[in-house]
Amino acid sequence: MTYVVWIAGLLLVWAWFSRVVGAALGMPAIPNIADAKWDHNPVAPGGNPRVSIIVPARNEEADVEATLTRLLALDYDNYEVIAVNDRSTDNTDEIMDRVAARPEARGRLQVIHIDALPSGWLGKTHAMWAAARQATGDWLLFTDADVLFKPDAVRRALAYAEVEPADYVVLFPRMIMRSPGERMMIAFFQTLFVFGHRPWKVADPETDDHMGVGAFNLVRRKVYEEVGTYQALRFEVLDDMKLGKVVKNAGHAQRNVFGDDLISIHWATGAMGIVRNLTKNFFAIMSFQWPRTIASCVALVFLNLVPFAGVLLAHGWARVPYAIAVLSMFLIYVGMSQRSSVPLYYFLLHPISTLLFGYTLLRSMCFTLWHGGVIWRGTKYPLEELRRGLV
Repeated sequence: MTYVVWIAGLLLVWAWFSRVVGAALGMPAIPNIADAKWDHNPVAPGGNPRVSIIVPARNEEADVEATLTRLLALDYDNYEVIAVNDRSTDNTDEIMDRVAARPEARGRLQVIHIDALPSGWLGKTHAMWAAARQATGDWLLFTDADVLFKPDAVRRALAYAEVEPADYVVLFPRMIMRSPGERMMIAFFQTLFVFGHRPWKVADPETDDHMGVGAFNLVRRKVYEEVGTYQALRFEVLDDMKLGKVVKNAGHAQRNVFGDDLISIHWATGAMGIVRNLTKNFFAIMSFQWPRTIASCVALVFLNLVPFAGVLLAHGWARVPYAIAVLSMFLIYVGMSQRSSVPLYYFLLHPISTLLFGYTLLRSMCFTLWHGGVIWRGTKYPLEELRRGLV
């Protein structure tokens, strides 16, 4: 039994300490385009490149007007906004048309109404593909209908992309958190994000690490077309991450950037709101494989709960590796607290959020298997088609 305790402790030390060292060395190298050095227009041959900002929306009446209003107030001079009403059953269509009728929207905002979804497509990927077909920009910016942009967000991102140069830029949003449950869950999600995706490695062409964020995926038009457009991802639930994957796999330059509050989003209301949002995605992350999901749930508990248990229950020197693992977790929270509004003491809630995320994994699997597919914004997508559409 003593050997098992030591082996488990050493595995946990290796997992957490190696990640915290990687994050400590790598995260500071990720640029922050809110810095003064990026406060200029992009330097590109022929002047400011044209940007097409694509905003798909289904039943987004609560947020879409604020999003479009902010986009119409950007301080960049060469862009268009293409808003897509994807079969909404609320007032999204009327709100989009009303915003498009404003004087400041003329020649800037185009609204597309989609009444029917073709077979073999997810609603969101089809909406983005349809908008991109009508786009005139050298760059395509895919965003969501609940993202709030500051006036200089796009200008700064393009200034960075053209100087770098980059083919694909992900801008991390500032998460708006209004309750303790939201802070707890988002803090844990960001910890998993650092542990699993190594954002500091995305720019390294020698690694497989890739990134995508639905709030801000900026891609050169020619690169988007080269990787097959969204038609290549037409049945991908994780469309944002998979766009980053195909761009990276094709050998193009991918970059992540911070931006403070250049863009911001309120992801969900309360801890259970985040659970419901992730229910759609988690089984897809596991490639819709139930053995992989069960194994990931066990791994999640082992990595995030066993260090705390080892500190409390192990004896003598056997506690040391567990304590180092817990300290490494704590240091990740220290780093997060410097870039978000999550206070450092939310680290104490890490075991609770671990259990909620494990529950979300199992909930996502059970819901998808029970319903024979994913139900997303009122549309059911059959499981077998989703599996065939995986990239």
